[in-house]
Amino acid sequence: MSSFKIDTSTAVVFVAVEPKAKVINKQTGEIAVDRETGAKMMTVGLTIADEGEANLYTVSIPETGVPEGITLGMPVKVVGLKARDWENTFNGEKRFGIAFRAVALVVPSVKG
Repeated sequence: MSSFKIDTSTAVVFVAVEPKAKVINKQTGEIAVDRETGAKMMTVGLTIADEGEANLYTVSIPETGVPEGITLGMPVKVVGLKARDWENTFNGEKRFGIAFRAVALVVPSVKG
């Protein structure tokens, strides 16, 4: 499957759903891990507003890329956001969509 970089340099990004562990098996409680680093994966809901339009995205991020103290409504910057299309068959039903993944979130410093 293909992946594409997403430029958020002109966007305003807010935390809409606080980070939580990415569960890949609800029956066993198994948590997803990054295949390259072995870090636990987290999901966070981000509202990304740009050019007069805002959307909510659920983004997967390695736990090492999620700063402590991220809270609802907090403005953040997204590092290395990519979109990847996916497709699978579950119980004979074909499903497809787009998955979003980032390297990290950064809390912008307040200048004063």
